[in-house]
Amino acid sequence: MDERQTRGYLSRIATNLTRDRWRRAKEELPAEDLVGIPSPTSQVERDLSVRQAFDRLKPRDRQLLWLAYVEGSNHQEIAEHTGLRPGSIRLLLFRARHRMAKFITRKSAASDSEGHQ
Repeated sequence: MDERQTRGYLSRIATNLTRDRWRRAKEELPAEDLVGIPSPTSQVERDLSVRQAFDRLKPRDRQLLWLAYVEGSNHQEIAEHTGLRPGSIRLLLFRARHRMAKFITRKSAASDSEGHQ
């Protein structure tokens, strides 16, 4: 995979994670509480956060996210490629996205606290 494909892949994951996060936040928090949610301030910071989070994932999580969001594979195709059960793919993808979101959130929160000191 070349650098352009990697950037596109990571950007797509970041976008999906950000959308998921904001959807959950809107469902769980009143509007006045949304102001305190940290977010990357630039595309470069967001790309770096996603790349670092992706690097911290376990190989299987990286593989699942890659197949689903870069290759565009459906759950059956992912199961065939990985040797996992098709019924497990949805849950495993959910967990992989959740772990990646945690890494991004931690990185974003750490960056915000460093920038405000």
